[in-house]
Amino acid sequence: MSKGKGYSDKVKGAVSKAKGEVKDQVGNAADNKRMQNEGKKDKLKGNAQNASGAHKNREQ
Repeated sequence: MSKGKGYSDKVKGAVSKAKGEVKDQVGNAADNKRMQNEGKKDKLKGNAQNASGAHKNREQ
């Protein structure tokens, strides 16, 4: 494995979670269920990326 690969996934995860939180909150404020759902999906994706990065760091 390349050194530091897990950290890259963790950063991507943090960005996805932040983007998802913004979409979720804007969707909530605008009463836009579709945007809220997209935000929730992005947050889940971010959690998965973060877990993947943590796993890769443990393997090194």
